[in-house]
Amino acid sequence: MEKRISPKNSQVLTASEIGQYAYCSYAWMLRRLGYEPESLSLEPGRQAHVSLGEQIDSLERTMRLSRWCAVLGVIVLSIALLLFVVGVIL
Repeated sequence: MEKRISPKNSQVLTASEIGQYAYCSYAWMLRRLGYEPESLSLEPGRQAHVSLGEQIDSLERTMRLSRWCAVLGVIVLSIALLLFVVGVIL
């Protein structure tokens, strides 16, 4: 096992660390000391997480654009309705 990251100096435990400790306290301790697990079976999972993260980012960008388009549509329709009503009254 090769040391890849610096050890955590924090005395704060995250919720995921508590879950890791409950699953395997030895693996948790090694991670706290700065050692990362090595396994060929981990790489496909890492790649899947990266791919899924990219898909989620893309979806969030699309959703933001969609919301802006909806807001813009409401504004344009409101102005068109206002101009129609004002045009009819005058």
